[in-house]
Amino acid sequence: MAPAPPTLLSPNFGERRGATRPDLVVIHYTAMPSCAAARARLCDPAAEVSAHYLVSETGGVEALVPEAARAWHAGAGAWGAVSDVNSRSIGIELANPGDAPFPEPQMAALERLLTGVMARWAIPPERVIGHSDMAPGRKCDPGPRFDWRRLARGGLSVWPGAGGDPAAPLPASLRALGYPEAEPGILLAAFRLRFRPWAEGPETADDRALADDLARRYPAADGGSA
Repeated sequence: MAPAPPTLLSPNFGERRGATRPDLVVIHYTAMPSCAAARARLCDPAAEVSAHYLVSETGGVEALVPEAARAWHAGAGAWGAVSDVNSRSIGIELANPGDAPFPEPQMAALERLLTGVMARWAIPPERVIGHSDMAPGRKCDPGPRFDWRRLARGGLSVWPGAGGDPAAPLPASLRALGYPEAEPGILLAAFRLRFRPWAEGPETADDRALADDLARRYPAADGGSA
């Protein structure tokens, strides 16, 4: 069991339901003008939101909720068989207004943080996802500027290869990968937001091949009670 972080600032947390333990990491951006504003909201009892960690633009990492506890960061959504994502995840908020690059010190701090979290809870790279992955159409963070490929190069997330079938049905591949039920256009947008943020227009053979490759290599596993 992971030890509680030394400084816990947010009162907004509870017990993980069903005696579950974290087997997902969900990455967010704060969509607020400053890290201080984000911290204030994440620690405000009236806001009823929180995350386990807040990472500033300069690389500071603040522990707001114990890793063993259930933070309130994910909201409605799902990944694979997991419908109560809050009970099964560690939430990491990156201080970013939503329309800015993620600075090098922040990305380096995130990499160090992820390395520790994933080791403590034996979370594999395919279980590190974005808020937009588990809530397609409702959320878009951490957005098109976030460098998922960088995380994948460090073994902290996944990236598609070239071995997929360009004829494989895209919705089926995305559902196998872990994306929840949604309209095909919404699923396409969520997939591209993470893996092809430069792509536009209707789905293509490239979308299908990349999604099929990921689904074959990283099919969503339940890992316990949903």
